[in-house]
Amino acid sequence: MSEGFASFREFYPFYLGEHRNRTSRRLHFVGTSFVIGFIVLAIKSGNPWWLLAGLVAGYGCAWIGHFFFEKNRPATFKYPFYSFAGDWVMYKDILTGKIPF
Repeated sequence: MSEGFASFREFYPFYLGEHRNRTSRRLHFVGTSFVIGFIVLAIKSGNPWWLLAGLVAGYGCAWIGHFFFEKNRPATFKYPFYSFAGDWVMYKDILTGKIPF
């Protein structure tokens, strides 16, 4: 990994390079979809424990993708904020067809 990135714009190509495997991208997409669902459940039910379930589901799916399919360490370990943002941008890019599902 590079020592640092000056901006998210600079980081995002690196992030995509860490997600070349289609199964890994699909796991990220599913995990992020669970996060959205659990946030909705937390709001509707008034139960904040759903937010914890969202964290477990989101990161669990993503880390399975990295450890078993990408065979790399998640960027979130070194770049937590950029990685978090990268997941949401990649989610949008998959939804809009810019990145293949």
